Amino acid sequence: MNTEVAGPGGVRIALRVEGAQNSRPIVFVHGWAQASNAWSAQLADPALSARFRLVAMDLRGHGASDVPAAGYDDPRQWADDLAAVLDFAGPDAIVVGWSYGGLVIADYLRVHGTARLAGIVLVGAITEIGRGRAGGQNGPVMRAALPAALSEEAEVAVPALVEFARAQASPRVPGSYTQAMLGHSLAVPPSVRGALFRRDIGSAEVLQAVDKPVLVVHGTADRVVAPAAAEYSAGKIPGAVVRWFVDAGHLPFVEEPGEFNSLLRQFSGETADEQE
Repeated sequence: MNTEVAGPGGVRIALRVEGAQNSRPIVFVHGWAQASNAWSAQLADPALSARFRLVAMDLRGHGASDVPAAGYDDPRQWADDLAAVLDFAGPDAIVVGWSYGGLVIADYLRVHGTARLAGIVLVGAITEIGRGRAGGQNGPVMRAALPAALSEEAEVAVPALVEFARAQASPRVPGSYTQAMLGHSLAVPPSVRGALFRRDIGSAEVLQAVDKPVLVVHGTADRVVAPAAAEYSAGKIPGAVVRWFVDAGHLPFVEEPGEFNSLLRQFSGETADEQE
């Protein structure tokens, strides 16, 4: 099912929803210049949708969501967008953030805290951004794409985005998925692609204050977000559990969907049991 909610200022946030309405929600937050169907292998898993309500959002400026002119550098905008999605999804949600989605979750925690959450999953995620920020360390594929991938000039941005999509996808990522990633990147206006990188914010105190179960998932061969970013987040968050996907890259939920979905079901089920 496709639907939408209103974020701050009436910005329309598009959603993809699977599973029963009265089930424990899992909310998925995609990464930079992508969209909600990044999570297709999770939304299509009957073992997940039979037990949980799966809600995947398109970030503002991405996918089918509205594209406001400003606000991409404001943590509260991201926090309140996610809050609106959580209002729709229901209480005691598990939030799953991939790549830049981890920073959006950190923004939510910065503004709203953990009270409405049951748990957090960070997947190939950053939790900070800016030069020298340990929780936002880029790998060589991301560094190679910048700044060309942010350019307003098509002859500069398009080749960079093509190579970025190709280079972050391992042989275990279907070619159709890689091409869809490229399409989503091209659909995000260059002004938005650039605005997401014009931030400088740390999250050490935010992470240290997390008091809900956290699972950190990262591919050992991730060349977009450095594994050191996962080590940083796990080291700051009390009790965080790290699950390394050996030889996986930036897309462990695509490269090893069966293993990832099983891990997500286990984590979400355990946190649900703790809440009861």
